[in-house]
Amino acid sequence: MTELTHIDGANGTKLAYVKTQGQGPCIVFLSGFKSDMEGTKAIHLEAWARDRGRAFLRFDYSGHGASGGAFEDGSIGGWAADSQAVIEAATDGPVILVGSSMGGWIAALLSKVLPQVVGCVGIAAAPDFTEDGFWANFTEDQRRAVMDDGQIALPSEYDEPYIITRRLIEDGRDRLVLRAPLPMSFPVRLLQGTEDTSVTRKTALRLLDHIDGPDVRLTFVKGADHRFSDPASLALIESAIVDVGG
Repeated sequence: MTELTHIDGANGTKLAYVKTQGQGPCIVFLSGFKSDMEGTKAIHLEAWARDRGRAFLRFDYSGHGASGGAFEDGSIGGWAADSQAVIEAATDGPVILVGSSMGGWIAALLSKVLPQVVGCVGIAAAPDFTEDGFWANFTEDQRRAVMDDGQIALPSEYDEPYIITRRLIEDGRDRLVLRAPLPMSFPVRLLQGTEDTSVTRKTALRLLDHIDGPDVRLTFVKGADHRFSDPASLALIESAIVDVGG
């Protein structure tokens, strides 16, 4: 079994990752909000990559999974910095970014600072969700509570409630990627389920329109939900990775 490795992040927090050795470009899986590297997609793609002799990297942001830190102390910028630190420590050549939900936003941010990115796959990508999802749908009382009290708890379809902090909102506002063209000179494949109740078709189309690149495609999958983890959806992710150079 592949060994769990830790590095020190920018603020000293221990960041956990698992690297499968193989041929490149290394496939890097970027998890979603409150998700971790033990999720269905990450584990499935790791096994798929290993069978193909491909290098694969999965990891946990600070405050997630096996990494240190508290979730409530996290932010989009902080998690993007975590991602960059792990990628730079664990890889030494071209990478393909595979971003799920929030991981799609992280991938967009990384594409601006990592010249070694040669391809990107977005799975129900959720760029700018702190502003266009949380903040835009908050009531005035909720907005006041976030700003005055520092956080609020929102119900979740998954496990614990989401703790949404003022830091998350304000930092996310500084990391928005759907307000200007988003240069991506490499192949990009976006996958979006029609039954996704967390990320809308409108968001997928906005991302498609904002990406400035020569080879960008969006695929809608009828009946797929936000998890995008059934066998047919996993096969589509595999095909998309191959399509961008994997």
